[in-house]
Amino acid sequence: MAPLSGLLWRHLRVHQVYGANTDVGKTIFTTILCNAATKFYNHERTSYLKPVSTGPASEADSSSFRSLRRCRDTRAVRCTVQPAYCSQVVRPGTTSVAALSKLGLTGWQDIPSDDALRRSIHDHALRNAAFGPGWLFLETAGGVHSPGPTGTPQADLYAPLRLPTVLVGDSKLGGISQTIAAYESLKLRGLDVEAVLLFQNATYENHLYLKDYFQEHAGIPVETVTAPPERHEDPQYDHGALLAYYERESSSETAHAVLKDLDHRGKSRIARLENMPQSASKNIWYPFTQQKLLTPDRISVIDSANGDFFQVLTPAAAPSPANESGLLQPAFDGSASWWTQGLGHGNPRLTLAAAYAAGRYGHVMFAEAIHEPALALAEKLLHGMGNSRLTRVFYTDNGSTGCEVAVKMALRAARLRYGWAASEKMEILGLKGSYHGDTIGTMDCSEPSVFNEKVEWYKGKGFWFDHPSVWCRDGKWVVDTPEALQEDLGDGAKFESLSDVFDLGNRAQTKVYESYKNYFRSVLERLQKQGGRKFGALMLEPVVLGAGGMILVDPLYQKALVDVVRSSPELFGNSTMPSTTEHDWQGLPVIFDEVFTGLYRLGRFSSSSLLATSADISVHAKLLTGGLLPLSTTLASESIFNAFTSDDKSDALLHGHSYTAHAVGCQVSVESLDQLQRMDENGAWDWAKRNSSGKALDAATSPGPRALPGPCGRTSSSTASRDSPTRSRALGLWAVFLRSACGVMMGSDTRARLLLGFRLAFATAKGRGIFTPVFWGMFCIS
Repeated sequence: MAPLSGLLWRHLRVHQVYGANTDVGKTIFTTILCNAATKFYNHERTSYLKPVSTGPASEADSSSFRSLRRCRDTRAVRCTVQPAYCSQVVRPGTTSVAALSKLGLTGWQDIPSDDALRRSIHDHALRNAAFGPGWLFLETAGGVHSPGPTGTPQADLYAPLRLPTVLVGDSKLGGISQTIAAYESLKLRGLDVEAVLLFQNATYENHLYLKDYFQEHAGIPVETVTAPPERHEDPQYDHGALLAYYERESSSETAHAVLKDLDHRGKSRIARLENMPQSASKNIWYPFTQQKLLTPDRISVIDSANGDFFQVLTPAAAPSPANESGLLQPAFDGSASWWTQGLGHGNPRLTLAAAYAAGRYGHVMFAEAIHEPALALAEKLLHGMGNSRLTRVFYTDNGSTGCEVAVKMALRAARLRYGWAASEKMEILGLKGSYHGDTIGTMDCSEPSVFNEKVEWYKGKGFWFDHPSVWCRDGKWVVDTPEALQEDLGDGAKFESLSDVFDLGNRAQTKVYESYKNYFRSVLERLQKQGGRKFGALMLEPVVLGAGGMILVDPLYQKALVDVVRSSPELFGNSTMPSTTEHDWQGLPVIFDEVFTGLYRLGRFSSSSLLATSADISVHAKLLTGGLLPLSTTLASESIFNAFTSDDKSDALLHGHSYTAHAVGCQVSVESLDQLQRMDENGAWDWAKRNSSGKALDAATSPGPRALPGPCGRTSSSTASRDSPTRSRALGLWAVFLRSACGVMMGSDTRARLLLGFRLAFATAKGRGIFTPVFWGMFCIS
């Protein structure tokens, strides 16, 4: 289903009315607001919608609005009830799927999906916007967490709409607690509560406490009205009394003040959004951005995010084809916010996990201490990796510092084993196009590139092998070998499916594997003879080189490199401390930077499992916290850990951060990994576990990746003069590499124009946009 645009207009104010509980007066207050809007804004249209209603038809809330219409001339009032799914479909207190099924309501029209219900609300609001200026009030059913038709709590059901909220508090005994709890539930879901309304109650006087509470904690007004008259046994008298009550309260200064404040808050929100690009241009220093080229009109204003989409402010210069065009439009988060999002924006379980840890711990120092979230996460990571070498978890703040720690670990271990002095220059082995972060140490772990060549302290400390890469061309998977390596490695190969590419059990029996190993040995022998160069680690991004270009490396090539390094310690030095167990590192410590590819990005907990090998040190971030906040872990073997063990504190790993192993991030990570593991177990991405012919992979017989997608559509044109894309696709990644007809990678200006055209076409055709960074040779969607 297509994403929904945000319901924000200059001329139509849309508000959602929640209740702290059932029977607190939501319908009465909404009636008062609607009638007041028709009185004080009589030149505008006022509408009401209750998408879901419970209880018997005789008690339908729409009866209040029939009374409302009769209390004034309908030609002047123009207050309409236009429900999308406003029907009495369930008994009081029953809105679950099971309850609905018992009533025989099993069809789509009887039980709309959450998406369908939100779509109906959205479309209803669009129709109202087309009429011009006005108000639209959406009333929920029951309390904040009362379930919707499918069983989803309403707080979660309506959260993607992110409508400004009016909370009707509870004036009865216990109502203070109910009201505050309801407010906090809404706040946790990113909703702006703009007013709290409740009945006056001389016995409990909840409103007096709540006025002070909300003024101090939220800066929002609390207003009261007198309670409606008690129901009279004479229906005619009762009806007249209710009409008089609505007339009096709707005409009150209190009702007018509430509407004026809601109107003011809405205008202030729009003004702030529209001013943000100019303010940001003056005050923000953006990452990876040449700001001389970044004009304010090119800065995207993100109002909110939910699922896979941002709600982005529509550019002021954009054409408005109809009155119903709003100020917000959905934009697909093409890069998954720099590849951090695994469970979608606004995930309520992650939010609740963060709030729990923040409430229980806040932040506590980690040196020589332990707390449950940090220990639970460490145990979960070590178990999930399935790597018997790894026994220790070191916490850092982000992927770059996690890699920095990994390098410190590896170099110390190698120096001690080979008896080198701390002052001697040590280097790392890696692949061309690698990227491990922007801190000084990790920058030195990559060859000169646009990321580091103009950084004053940069000194590339290593040797980086060129490599064969995997592409999808003309519906076939191709291992493409660089021309300079073809004499040693051959000119590549074609495969029917991606699973065949990753069938390392069979491919390791071929001459290609032997040629890879022979090539690595010859290069390492040559390096050893070049002035005694000392290498302290092999550092790889398993399977995919991320920020360096989204390059899918031939997995057999990476496996061969690890195998040669581990089987050839004599190429690196004379060991003074030989390994003693099968889990000790061999040759060089092997670091796998899984910051980008790990934790199910490629369908497995550890991307290194796709290489049929394991690391001595492994780095994880990005998907670790489900994209909610920064945290990184560096996992190490016991032999690496022991390199720092002595009676001298200065021999310890002297690295740390103020917020090391912060409890909030650890708790969120535990929840994130739990969700991802459940999705894997429940077959959430079984659709991807197919080979190129569309047949399901047999995990028992295929040593290839059971969770990597196989289908590769035809992407190149038979017309030689037409530019054609080459695709490299994995479960969590789709990269398009643009080449000209002559096979040359397109220049940055051409790529930028193409992406801009793509974004505009996408927005025009679908009513939405795409938000993704442009890389040197491609753009990608994760």
